[in-house]
Amino acid sequence: MKKQNLKLPLIAIIGPTAVGKTELSLQLAERFNGEIISSDSRLFYRGMDIGTAKPSVEEMARVPHHLIDVTDPDEVWSLAKFQKAAQKAIADIRARGKLPFLVGGTGQFYRAVTEGWLPPEVKADLRLRGALEKLEEEKGKSWLHAKLTMLDPVAGEKIDYRNVRRVVRALEVILTTGERFSSQRKQRGESPYNLLTIGLRRERPALYERVDLRIEQMFEAGLLDEVQNMLDAGYSADLPSMSALGYREAISVLRGEMDIEEAKMLMRRSTRKFVRKQANWFKDDDDGIKWFDARDPQVYIQIEKEIAHWLKNTAEKKGG
Repeated sequence: MKKQNLKLPLIAIIGPTAVGKTELSLQLAERFNGEIISSDSRLFYRGMDIGTAKPSVEEMARVPHHLIDVTDPDEVWSLAKFQKAAQKAIADIRARGKLPFLVGGTGQFYRAVTEGWLPPEVKADLRLRGALEKLEEEKGKSWLHAKLTMLDPVAGEKIDYRNVRRVVRALEVILTTGERFSSQRKQRGESPYNLLTIGLRRERPALYERVDLRIEQMFEAGLLDEVQNMLDAGYSADLPSMSALGYREAISVLRGEMDIEEAKMLMRRSTRKFVRKQANWFKDDDDGIKWFDARDPQVYIQIEKEIAHWLKNTAEKKGG
């Protein structure tokens, strides 16, 4: 028996925000006796439901979900912590004879699991961290982020300046090791899983229409009330989790710094930028991704056949 046949099977469903991953993954998990593991970093947090387009209670009742509502907004889930939890969930699902589906649009989290990344093992230097945090307080988020960009342009591009925790951690690793933070994300050669990645895409104009509709629905569903409830519960507006798309704009509305229409406009602009960033993680010419057009009325049937064929080949290899 070849070594690769011992790998646990894993199906990943990826694609940009609002492309239609949630409903597709539910249908496929129901069809193939599967369970869903979220690889969307915004869905970890309890109480952040509307602004993250979290699957509804009814949707999560259809199929068991993992790594949703696993922590509070003021707690941090690092890449390494997510990776370990996802690996555990995959093993547990398979041990019960079910098929794991890794679903989400956070490319970094998807690749950490499917490529077996080895995040840098650098212990916290509390004295250095404290000094960096003090500099941020004195000089501001933008100044600290500019220092990171100067030392590591790749990390500076990927890390939002408002996410002070990540900026500080990147600088801490750089100053401790003398190496760029972006170069320390080691990878194994091949995937630790028997992997099938399904990519879902739409033409940009159609995708942006869905984004715009989702933003309207968020406000209708009570986004402002959700954010106000979080602030009333004592969660700071400066938390990294509150920098998520939609939340920072809602906070500005609640503070009287902008009106709802201006917030919607900024959300549309930010989400379009986010979609373009997602495209950098999920390339059209990536041989490891089987791409499907979400607008094709036969898309579910096409993907169902792809998975059935893959499962058959997997079973035959094991039998051989």
